[in-house]
Amino acid sequence: MDAIRLHAFGPPENLVLDEVPDPEPGLGQVLIAGRAHGVHLLDTTLRRGEPGPLPLPALPTIPGREVAGSVAAVGPGVDPAWIGRRVAAHLGAVPDGGGYARLVVAPLEVLHPIPDGLTEAAAVAMIGTGRMATIVLDAAQVGPGDRVVITAAAGGLGNLFVQAALRAGARVVALVGGRAKADRLAGLLPGTDAAALTIIDYRAEGWLERACTALGDGGATVALDGVGGGSGTAAASLLGSGGRLVSYGWASGAATAIPADAPYTVVPIVGPGAKPITDIYERQQRALALAAAGTWRPLIHEVPFAEVARAHRDLESRATTGKVVLV
Repeated sequence: MDAIRLHAFGPPENLVLDEVPDPEPGLGQVLIAGRAHGVHLLDTTLRRGEPGPLPLPALPTIPGREVAGSVAAVGPGVDPAWIGRRVAAHLGAVPDGGGYARLVVAPLEVLHPIPDGLTEAAAVAMIGTGRMATIVLDAAQVGPGDRVVITAAAGGLGNLFVQAALRAGARVVALVGGRAKADRLAGLLPGTDAAALTIIDYRAEGWLERACTALGDGGATVALDGVGGGSGTAAASLLGSGGRLVSYGWASGAATAIPADAPYTVVPIVGPGAKPITDIYERQQRALALAAAGTWRPLIHEVPFAEVARAHRDLESRATTGKVVLV
């Protein structure tokens, strides 16, 4: 079978398309013929060989932890009725999940049947990015009357936050990097009241003042930030007294700077002070149901399977819009 393998840590070009033996499912496992393979920012960290939340894999390795497709075969102890069913699976917090392959072995207990009408690419977005969105949104508790600032609003998570906050009756300031991302986010939300949503290119001069104007007196009540660094710090500065900053990562490589006298509270989703998350499977189900119902319409940045190096380059240069998926 075809698989993307990493033979040496380093640049995206170190990811190469190889021919490897077909895997076989073992006890309690299935074999998935993949049609969509999720690419996560953490994948790029592992590829570079940098320390992070997961240990570095032994090389060579097949990266990837998110896959969707159809069940091609089942191992001992698995009902053959699974064969042919469309499924999505998150392979867990492992450095070498094997998800960047045409055939992927997964344990039965992580499988999710893909709802009718939902594409494999959208299902991949929901089992990883969608589940994190439910965690962040549950912590944020956005409601009517809230004024919400969202960084990376055209990203895989950010676009879901925009949709959820608008549905909750909040006023949203969506920060994006570039006109193309602004246009794609706007195209996802046709007919949205201009008073409810302001999309701002944070690369444009005067963006912070425009954001202040859009938020009105009192500033933001909620900021959702997974970028950190200068962008996260600027977004947090828009929070008014009593606001809450929900921090779910630092894609920029640096944490958001929190002043000692900050007038807002910080709710960490990852890192020090974060609460453990134990209901992963249920959250994946919830995200899939939201997408199947049309409540969430995930933006997808599709890249052909063999062009995985481009997918990593796009992700690292923040040139992506939505969830990155190999198809």
